[in-house]
Amino acid sequence: MNLITRKRALISVALAGASALVLAGCGAAPEAGGGDESVDYLACAVSDEGSWNDKSFNEAAYGGLEQAKADLGVQTADAESASPEDFEPNLTAMVDEGCDVIFAVGFNFSIDNLIFDFADANPDSQFVWIDGWNQGQENLKPIAYSMNQSSFLAGYLAAAYSESKTIGTYGGMNIPAVTDFMTGYYNGAKYYEAETGTPVTVLGWDPATPDQGDFVGDFANTAAAQSISEGQLAAGADVFFPVAGGLFTATATVIRDAGNGVLIGVDKDIATTQPELADITLTSVEKRMTQAVFDVIADLSSGGAFNVEPYVGTLENDGTALSDFGSFDVSADIQAKLDEIKAGIIDGSIDPLVTP
Repeated sequence: MNLITRKRALISVALAGASALVLAGCGAAPEAGGGDESVDYLACAVSDEGSWNDKSFNEAAYGGLEQAKADLGVQTADAESASPEDFEPNLTAMVDEGCDVIFAVGFNFSIDNLIFDFADANPDSQFVWIDGWNQGQENLKPIAYSMNQSSFLAGYLAAAYSESKTIGTYGGMNIPAVTDFMTGYYNGAKYYEAETGTPVTVLGWDPATPDQGDFVGDFANTAAAQSISEGQLAAGADVFFPVAGGLFTATATVIRDAGNGVLIGVDKDIATTQPELADITLTSVEKRMTQAVFDVIADLSSGGAFNVEPYVGTLENDGTALSDFGSFDVSADIQAKLDEIKAGIIDGSIDPLVTP
């Protein structure tokens, strides 16, 4: 793990040249925002394994930190985690930095109860955990998402778009934050099957047999992701839904090499973040973490009281949604059907966690 240099930037010009603190982690010294006035508030974040520029999960969360710096004038600091072993020292670095709030990005902070024990051991610090929950801590706010909702729409779309009526999905790890996407996708495809009478095969996941899905084992093994994608392609899949952070690029390579298939992204609109993939990206299932991170910082930095009430992103509050279809020819009938299903999920008449 690389060294990080962190410096708490102060508003007073006389103290602007204060010496930097050298801490464990990686990154640059905290910087004030680009507004006319900086705010004496330090918002910090520790990534899940991988980099902040993974074009997916980590980057979506980091975008909220950057937006808060630019729009609100707050100061920011961060630490990247190359592996889960970096979580604790990086959290410690942020506590030592004097952060006013610390975002822990990802379900994996639950490993060995780390985030709970860490919050208990640092009661004067405030933590916000993306894809997390609370076990009675008074300083730990969860940000969660009903990703099965938008993924259900993606599964229906994939089944409708597929020519082979065989679609695939795989995950980075077999954890709830990943399988929630995959279950919604499976059930959405089966909803299409039930409505149209057209059989649809979903490779890589069936919520009835959760120990038999296709998983890389982490969010970094490109070779494993490529092998899974090649296997699903050989089995007839022509729509792929990788729920594995930045590993969607491995699937994109398989699609390019075969000259067959389309991709459905996760977390961010990858047709926008990686425009070179726009021609093979049907849509993306957006987990709008950028807005959630920004909203929490905006509230706290303006004097709002910290609370542990979970923020839950849904279709109804626009915390999750499908990206635009770009140049893909998705018929007006299918788009109208997706709108109808979305309304059904919001009003509760359709449960994306139930297989039709």
